[in-house]
Amino acid sequence: QVQLVESGGGLVQAGGSLRLSCAASGSIFAINGMGWYRQAPGKQRELVAGITSSGSTAYADSVKGRFTISRDHAKNTVSLQMNSLKPEDTAVYYCNADVLALGSHQSDYWGQGTQVTVSS
Repeated sequence: QVQLVESGGGLVQAGGSLRLSCAASGSIFAINGMGWYRQAPGKQRELVAGITSSGSTAYADSVKGRFTISRDHAKNTVSLQMNSLKPEDTAVYYCNADVLALGSHQSDYWGQGTQVTVSS
């Protein structure tokens, strides 16, 4: 079993910053890509940022220049530094990881989600 646990969400004023963290634990053999998605009320879940095992990153156009994704391979963690937050960034943020679990096959795993609310 593999678990992803997020932390760092909360309420912040527009222009402020938050840092989200996600730790993967369990029977992990290897982790390929990791990423952050978000889902606002009434909207579909969307990719915010992703990072490969080699460190290549990709961002949604709406967050480029404001958000930075990073990962720590030794700790199996991925973080999302969010600066210059806007009210439209308000959503539940989900951590995602493409994991090869011990004795199993490659699968996508999700965290439980953490609420980010940006007030105007």
